[in-house]
Amino acid sequence: MPLPRTLAFLNLLSLGAAAIPAAAATTILFIGNSFTYGDPAGAAPLVREYRPDTVTDLNGTHLGGVPALFKAFTLQAGLDYEVSLETSPGKGLDWHYENRLATIAKPFDKVVLQSYSTMDGAHPGDPATLVKYAGLLAQAFHDKNPKVDVRLAATWSRADQTYKQGGAWYGQPIQKMALDVRAGYDKAKQASELIGGVIPVGQAWNRAFASGLADDNPYDGKVAGINLWAPDSYHGSVYGYYLEALTIFVHITGRDPRSLGAQDQVAQDLGIGADIAVALQEAAASVK
Repeated sequence: MPLPRTLAFLNLLSLGAAAIPAAAATTILFIGNSFTYGDPAGAAPLVREYRPDTVTDLNGTHLGGVPALFKAFTLQAGLDYEVSLETSPGKGLDWHYENRLATIAKPFDKVVLQSYSTMDGAHPGDPATLVKYAGLLAQAFHDKNPKVDVRLAATWSRADQTYKQGGAWYGQPIQKMALDVRAGYDKAKQASELIGGVIPVGQAWNRAFASGLADDNPYDGKVAGINLWAPDSYHGSVYGYYLEALTIFVHITGRDPRSLGAQDQVAQDLGIGADIAVALQEAAASVK
């Protein structure tokens, strides 16, 4: 007996809907070092151990870090991202290219590259190695996916390099190192048409200093705002890594980090108060 026309039509709609594949998640890879995975381990709660099961650590070291913070932001924003990371302490992009290319050269949709904090460990402030290997990595990812969006994450000023004698930026304003690092990353972008942009993490830190939100000198014995640095005045604190992740979030997704608001779950998980979270979201939203 034939189906009534209405029922037959509904069945056709159901079959048509079932035939439409679900949209694939956007794949993103983070490449970096301890500035990406969240050292030092003494920071509490541990950024490096934040929700490691939500991301894929290609080295099998089961780290969460900034990539997991980013993943949590995307979930709150209703976005579908499949997040991977490949990190190693104290390494620049040259090391990842020379030692992990077979692991990382896959057809990702987006890639975030973060190199050594001084751009070159042997020659602080010299962007030549960064420029070379950012370009080589961008080419490797483009070869796997011609539509890949490769971004560079320019890191923050190190207080130990600025306020301690012997530091490469000793005696200069705390903002200077971040601006020099940004200029080096800009050179890398200009040298390769395959690099889509530079994420201004260090400048977001500078904005937090300028607004009075964050203490710009952990060595002077004065407490003037939150400390973006860890106790070593080198790596980030939970505040510093939260600000880094927020800045990456806005530049990768195009979403306003202030939309996360005072009730942001990541801030709550890290023990960051609502007012501070909102202020850090403002700092991330205000730099380009």
